[in-house]
Amino acid sequence: MQARKIGALAATAVALVAARDLVQKRHALLRNFPVIGHARYLLETIGPELRQYIVTSNEEERPFSRDQRTWIYASAKEENNYFGFGTEVDVEHVQGHAYLKQRTFTGALPDAHDPQAPLPSTKVLGGPRGRAKAFRPASVVNISAMSFGSLSGAAITALNKGAALAGTMHNTGEGGLSPYHRNGGDLVLQIGTSYFGCRNEDGSFNLDKLKDVVASAPVKAIEIKLSQGAKPGLGGMLPGAKVTPEIAEIRGIPVGKDCASPSRHTAFSDVDSMLDFVELLATETGLPVGVKSAVGELGFWQELAALMARGDRGVDFVTVDGSEGGTGAAPRIFADSMSLPFRMGFSRVYGTFAELGLTDELTFIGSGKLGLPENAAVAFALGADMINVAREAMLSIGCIQSQKCHTDKCPTGIATQNQWLARGLDPTSKATRAAVYLRTLRRELMKVSSAVGVAHPGLITVDDIEIMNGDYEARTLASVYGYKDGWGELGPHLAKEITELLVGTPTSTNNRPE
Repeated sequence: MQARKIGALAATAVALVAARDLVQKRHALLRNFPVIGHARYLLETIGPELRQYIVTSNEEERPFSRDQRTWIYASAKEENNYFGFGTEVDVEHVQGHAYLKQRTFTGALPDAHDPQAPLPSTKVLGGPRGRAKAFRPASVVNISAMSFGSLSGAAITALNKGAALAGTMHNTGEGGLSPYHRNGGDLVLQIGTSYFGCRNEDGSFNLDKLKDVVASAPVKAIEIKLSQGAKPGLGGMLPGAKVTPEIAEIRGIPVGKDCASPSRHTAFSDVDSMLDFVELLATETGLPVGVKSAVGELGFWQELAALMARGDRGVDFVTVDGSEGGTGAAPRIFADSMSLPFRMGFSRVYGTFAELGLTDELTFIGSGKLGLPENAAVAFALGADMINVAREAMLSIGCIQSQKCHTDKCPTGIATQNQWLARGLDPTSKATRAAVYLRTLRRELMKVSSAVGVAHPGLITVDDIEIMNGDYEARTLASVYGYKDGWGELGPHLAKEITELLVGTPTSTNNRPE
């Protein structure tokens, strides 16, 4: 009897769905194929998951392959992150793959198996320009800009606690400095075009508010965001429905009202006035100040380098974001076809400063899928002094690459403001995983550096890596990206200084045997 009732109810439900499908006019598929047509939409919904676990090979999935995600997950959980039975990369035919060249003999090297993997920056941030609060970053790997609002409070808390445990810095993102950023990790305060947290009611910049924010937290540097790889040259819109009292207070905007972020800054209008703004912030706070940008036309960078060559004004660091960046939701055209990929963009920016002999005078930071050892090694060889990781850090705290970041329906509670979803993320345990991942990446970089025969990844050169073109040829990074002799390398005094800092004994400037 009970089975009959259930069957009757099911049949009624199917009939109602069929009737609705037949009369609705929005979907032709459902009008033509009532009920069963819904299977198509179900498969479309779970398509990313199907491709991840069933359809694609370990090296095919994008933006991060299964092998790449597996390495991050295993590293974050302190599990075995080795791979057996050889590579799955088609080494004989794949184009564009980078290969590092190990050395048979070398001089003294640091302990590449130290669980803490201490790996400081080769440069003192703000030192060349004499900033009052200049410092040497303790880690070459740091957490990139992801705002509270785009990520949940639980996710920000986990990342900040993880940063504290690993001794790295945590970039706040342009959404302002939230309570979730105040869990012990050192901060890089990012200022975007809306000046969240340091703005007047009309959206203009407010210096006094900035100084108050800086004084209230362990802010180590200020980053002026000009653009990002996910959506360069595009402003954003925070819908009023998402402007909760908490977000409104943090960002300094009205509750419940739409907030449009302009695509350009209003505190300055060209490179010259931007440098005035940089010097104002540095003078008033004592902190190192830099800029973050994706790379489009090179005129901006050429003018910046030319003005810095005079010596009276300049940025302390530049963060170059590749178009591979993806933590910001964007129109498809911006995600796929706007700005240059990291390697091409970074090499052009670095070359612009190298032509004028300025590369030792500022710190170069790279971002855009650099949280994998091979990509990071290439970045260092091209001249990066530090790298920022974003999506890889998200993966370390549980992201499954469901690609629902822009829907507010992130199933792991990371990229959402849905409290029910966010409650599934335990900040304490995930903080440990983030810290372990960050330390593991540093340790992998130390191992790679040792194999190449140098004490620090910043000493890997563009001649130490070759880009393969299938069976046909191999070219060094120097050849691929047009580097001249000495480009991508530290000045002798910086190379000697970082080698002695890590090894503890005087050595040659490149830590290779004479």
